[in-house]
Amino acid sequence: MKNSLKSLFRGVPTISVHGQTDIVVERLVTDSRRVVPGAVFFAIGGLRTDGNLFVDEAVGRGAAVVISNEPYARTYAHITYIQVADVRRVLAEVAARFYDHPDRKLKIVGITGTNGKTTVASLSQFLLATKPGDVGMLGTIHYDLGQRTLPAYKTTPESVDIYSMLQQMNDSGCSACAMEVSSHAIDQLRVEGLDIDVAVFLNLTQDHMDYHKTMEEYFSVKRRLFTGETGHKAPSVVVNVDDSYGSIIANTLEQDRKIVTFGQHSGAMVRAENVVLELRGSSFDVVWPEGHGHVKSNLPGHYNVSNVLAALAVVYASGGDLQSSLKKVSEFRGVQGRMESVDTGQAFQVLVDYAHTDDALINALGMLRPITPGKLYVVFGCGGDRDRTKRPKMVAAVQRFADFAWATSDNPRKEPLEQIFADMQSGIENHDTIEFIQDRRVAIGRALDSAGRGDCVLIAGKGHEVFQEYANMVVPFDDRQVAREWLMMKTHSQQ
Repeated sequence: MKNSLKSLFRGVPTISVHGQTDIVVERLVTDSRRVVPGAVFFAIGGLRTDGNLFVDEAVGRGAAVVISNEPYARTYAHITYIQVADVRRVLAEVAARFYDHPDRKLKIVGITGTNGKTTVASLSQFLLATKPGDVGMLGTIHYDLGQRTLPAYKTTPESVDIYSMLQQMNDSGCSACAMEVSSHAIDQLRVEGLDIDVAVFLNLTQDHMDYHKTMEEYFSVKRRLFTGETGHKAPSVVVNVDDSYGSIIANTLEQDRKIVTFGQHSGAMVRAENVVLELRGSSFDVVWPEGHGHVKSNLPGHYNVSNVLAALAVVYASGGDLQSSLKKVSEFRGVQGRMESVDTGQAFQVLVDYAHTDDALINALGMLRPITPGKLYVVFGCGGDRDRTKRPKMVAAVQRFADFAWATSDNPRKEPLEQIFADMQSGIENHDTIEFIQDRRVAIGRALDSAGRGDCVLIAGKGHEVFQEYANMVVPFDDRQVAREWLMMKTHSQQ
């Protein structure tokens, strides 16, 4: 894409401009390591670092333009330097112009909530597609751009990357995009001004308190996606009215918008009735204003009933055919790392799931407990440099349902594992049913060695992730692969 700097910044509020603006812009960059000669570098401030610390590196790599909230310094006289009040807000507007507003050419479904975003985005993508590659997706696991798929580095990427990928979807012939929208992305203006057609609210439970501090602040940020505070007001809104926060949103939105509620609540517009839960999935009736039907899903648990309803409500809000979508649901096999089965022929169930909050663990284990004939075992951990207040709650949730649990590492990052364990131990109610093991591989092996016929082992927390994050390094680690290897060794040792 080629644009002049002057045209990209026309009408954009600036504090000062030094240097030429009648130059051609070929690339927008937020990471100094990705700067190429002629690029525009946006010095974004962050939680752990500040882009202004890398301006010299960016200039040294050939950046022709720097956008910063810091005042101009004469050392940058040989480049164009633009000072603005809010770099992220400017980045979002300039990126939209640079990529010629691809969000206006696609139907975009933006999905937010504490739990279920990945499943709902994946299922929405599946149900909305009329042909292979018709609907793209941006989410926690990957970015599906129509003709190619990239591994995800953030649930919701930076605004410049969002517009770049939407433009690639448009070029690939996509008609729509289902995307996860995190609270961090909303607060950090990554979706500022994004033309979202259907905004979806799933639920809100305690998470990210290291960032938001209070549930009130967390909710206030999520709510911006529905109030127009992001610079765009989605014409259609899908809301879970089984969730108390969802009810608040549904009851306070202007009635000039299309509001589609879902849930098992009697007043929900897209409603589930006669729910039957099984180990391998669920079945239930779906009722909506113009009709009703029956659905069978391969996704187990009450929370997945809600996720299926959310995706169906997205189809309904988009003007799609719900009857045909009900049939398609049964063809959806699930999502990587979301109650994903690891099966090498063993006599017990092994599941890998992304559950990493107390609410998610309660949902997962509460679903598994009544349908597990034998013992229920859990391997889990708490992430480092994250909300410390949820750690004892996660332990309490596990002990409420599991026969035995192994607490272990889960992306310790820069925080000592001893500190993480100490926080977790304050939530112990029964010391006889939990063991702390630092090595996650050993903990998984201990659980699998303990399991017998009819038992179930849930390996929770990392789901689809294929790494462990430590202070200054990332180590390959895939719960599914580790479990598979242990199961194969166990099989061989018994032969």
